[in-house]
Amino acid sequence: MEYFKWPDRWWKNWQWGTALLAGPALWIGLYWVDSPVITLGWIIERTWLFLSIVLFYPILEEIVFRGLVQGWFSEKPWGMFRKYGISGANFLTSMMFAMFHVIAHTPLMVALVVFPSLVFGYFRDRYDGWLLPSIFLHCYYNLGYFILYKPLI
Repeated sequence: MEYFKWPDRWWKNWQWGTALLAGPALWIGLYWVDSPVITLGWIIERTWLFLSIVLFYPILEEIVFRGLVQGWFSEKPWGMFRKYGISGANFLTSMMFAMFHVIAHTPLMVALVVFPSLVFGYFRDRYDGWLLPSIFLHCYYNLGYFILYKPLI
């Protein structure tokens, strides 16, 4: 399986466009509900931290969770079962991914991690194990989130 193959015209897919627009919609919703004080100074002061949570961690998490874990689950008969376009492998991987976030997030934020995780896994399944869309979306979603909310680290 080639994790980084490049399918033709993947960027023209309506589902990809919807996933891209979901990020700003969520950020606007979070801003409207929570009204966070946006402080961008921390990004300059702690550039390494910002790059870690927006670039390095998402890449590593996608390789581990979508590439290895979901890939392994996808080989199981129950992992191939699909309901509403979500595979059993994606669902179980997303639950594990959310639990992984218990370390640094509130229970509400852990619950809110499930939906993007299902989206990342959906694109992994849709493109037969190709990780680039999942990696890009994960980095993109983290970028918007951490511009709104300074990490507690």
